[in-house]
Amino acid sequence: MQKNRKNVIIIGAAGRDFHNFNTYYRNNENYNVVAFTAAQIPDIDGRKYPAELAGEMYPDGIPIHNQGELGRLIKELEVDVCAFSYSDVSYDEVMAVAAEVNAAGADFLLIGPKETMIESSKPVIAVGAVRTGCGKSQTSRRIIEALMAHGMKVVAIRHPMPYGDLVAQKVQRFATIEDLKKHNCTIEEMEEYEPHVVRGNVIYAGVDYEAILREAEKEADVILWDGGNNDFPFYKPDLMVTVVDPHRPGHELTYYPGETTLRLADIVVINKMDSAGPEGIQAVRDNIAKVNPHAKVVDGASPLTVDKPELIKGKKVLVVEDGPTLTHGHMKIGAATVAARKYGAADYVDPRPYAVGRLKETFEIYPGIGVLLPAMGYGEQQIKDLETTIANTPCDTVVIGTPIDLSRVVRIDKPTVKVGYELQEIGHPILCDLMCDFLKERKLIRQDCGCK
Repeated sequence: MQKNRKNVIIIGAAGRDFHNFNTYYRNNENYNVVAFTAAQIPDIDGRKYPAELAGEMYPDGIPIHNQGELGRLIKELEVDVCAFSYSDVSYDEVMAVAAEVNAAGADFLLIGPKETMIESSKPVIAVGAVRTGCGKSQTSRRIIEALMAHGMKVVAIRHPMPYGDLVAQKVQRFATIEDLKKHNCTIEEMEEYEPHVVRGNVIYAGVDYEAILREAEKEADVILWDGGNNDFPFYKPDLMVTVVDPHRPGHELTYYPGETTLRLADIVVINKMDSAGPEGIQAVRDNIAKVNPHAKVVDGASPLTVDKPELIKGKKVLVVEDGPTLTHGHMKIGAATVAARKYGAADYVDPRPYAVGRLKETFEIYPGIGVLLPAMGYGEQQIKDLETTIANTPCDTVVIGTPIDLSRVVRIDKPTVKVGYELQEIGHPILCDLMCDFLKERKLIRQDCGCK
């Protein structure tokens, strides 16, 4: 090992951390990445970033440790730099990690877009959000619909969620429901991929995002970056769309890197205006004007579809919501909660006394979840624990607000209600108009589609 190479730890959560390594550190002779640390996602630590993906400079791969070991690792491995590389984290949390890193003697680094955004040969529209659970995925679907209405072949690429065999997950292509099983998808992955494939769209994901992009370019007129958490895009966007949430006003200026995505935006979507209070909507609108006054603002609602509302009225219900939205997204409400209120549930059954295994641990780590049940499923054991917890909970009806058909993954021997939601613009501009303008600027179409 050359003495002038700086030792680096990448602080991550199996996503941005691997991308930062691949784009900035993998072939960089100025640095020696000695470890990753893992947070937010269970069962990642104790593994390795494999040699097959790490490149020639790392023939033994790179170990992944729990972030709780960070201070010790900095000293034992003589670390010079720690690169913070995960998202949806408050500024207080980021700086607390910075303080720990500095106190142990290392530099603290936030790597920016210039070093990590990959350029595409095809037009790229990126969709991000200022927090987990803003409605980014439904915004992506709405944009895809608008592009397809103009005759565009759109391929989506999703922010990574590689929690299994990283070599096998280097480049993943999903075109059918069967592909979800083929790639051993977690519930979190299915929640993002399934809504695309059931609508006939192809979506890619994985670990090596340059390799993924080159495959997607072969079959796309336009690339749609479907971002995760509140991260900024892995690809250099030709058009950046950021979603904000008036249920959490102020978070757009206090979370990393959510504020970055807001400042980068060409278009900002204020979602959930149908269920948020006027004060929250105005606060978000004011903050958009403060940091990005030139962005075009789309007002949006997230109307619900409920398949069997009669099973909610007057019943004791177990409310199941999207897992990450409740955990590191810190949301106190989701689509199923709104539906239960709207259709007159008599009571919410608290699942915590009946939770088992890894799900019980989730409630201990995130006590603010309250009486909602997060649909956690990062691995087989968590899925089994979710199934057992639902079975144990004494309720009349299970109200499900996840983006997938949860009963396809988890056996539920109780009446269920499926809650869906899509983005609906309010007034003007609408996304169809804005996509039309974008395609004309790129000379992909010659005239308006008539949606104005």
